[in-house]
Order: sequence, then structure tokens, then C-alpha cells
Amino acid sequence: MQLVTPSLKWESEHQAYCKEWGPSKMIPNSFSLDGYTDYSVYLKALRLKQKGSEHWVPNSNYFLVNGEQKIVAMVSIRHELNDFLWRVGGHIGYSVRPSQRRKGYGARILDEALAKCKQLELGDILVTCAATNVGSAKVIMHNGGVETESHRDENSLETRRFWIKNR
Repeated sequence: MQLVTPSLKWESEHQAYCKEWGPSKMIPNSFSLDGYTDYSVYLKALRLKQKGSEHWVPNSNYFLVNGEQKIVAMVSIRHELNDFLWRVGGHIGYSVRPSQRRKGYGARILDEALAKCKQLELGDILVTCAATNVGSAKVIMHNGGVETESHRDENSLETRRFWIKNR
């Protein structure tokens, strides 16, 4: 298992990962391929987003790849928080490929992301999940997450919020 940065090498795997999610699109937003007909254009846009802009905080993005060179999980690490990320998104957004769930990849990708956060010298890390996502809440707590006050949006959707001490 290793973290790799998105590159042309991963185009078909990335597309297969997104296709597996189907219309629910529960992957971190920075990994969405919607609107891109050319993967190199997506990669260029991702590099710009990673630097930060009016709409994006600086961030780092990785795939977790297994020994078979298959993307099993994705993670986006936000280097700072804006108002929305403070309430809902957190420092880390991750997803596990639906066919690869219940194999420990959620805990692994979050652990790897926390190590990257330490390298980036970020303070304590906010990680969130939908109130209905029991599996993700367990993964976050397994990695040291301590739950704080939840957030409810204007549609009454609840987001659970957890802080993890930056090791």
C-alpha cells in the first residue's frame, strides 16, 4: 500500500473508481471528474486548486493504491479551514472505493493523511462525516477522533465533527 499523487498513469483507475461510486458521488470534491473530457485538463485544474484560490484552500490530494495497482481510497488534505470547512468539511476528506470497504482501507487512508498533516505542521485536525455514516465515524474515532458539537445545515442534514491531536 502506498499514497501516490494523481497523474496520467492513474487515469483509467481514477475513472473506474468514480464510475463505481455512481450517481452518489461521495468522493472528495477535488477528485470529481465531472466536466472534464480530458484527464490532462483535470490534472492541470487540480494543480491550480491545490495552490488555493478564491474558491479553494491550499490542499494536497492522494490515492491509496494497493499492490495490484488499484486505487482503493482517495484523500484530500486541506491545509487550512475556511468557514464551510470549519463547519462541514474539515481538514481531511476521504473515501473508500465501494467494492473495497470493510478491509481496513478507511483507517489506513486516514492514518496516512494524518502523517501528511504532521509533515505539513498543521495543528489539531478536524475530520467530519455525515451523521448517518457510522462506518466513517468509527474510522475517525479509531484514529483518535474526539467528537465535538455537530453541525446542522439549512436542510437539517447533520455533520458529525471530530478533532484529532496532530501527533
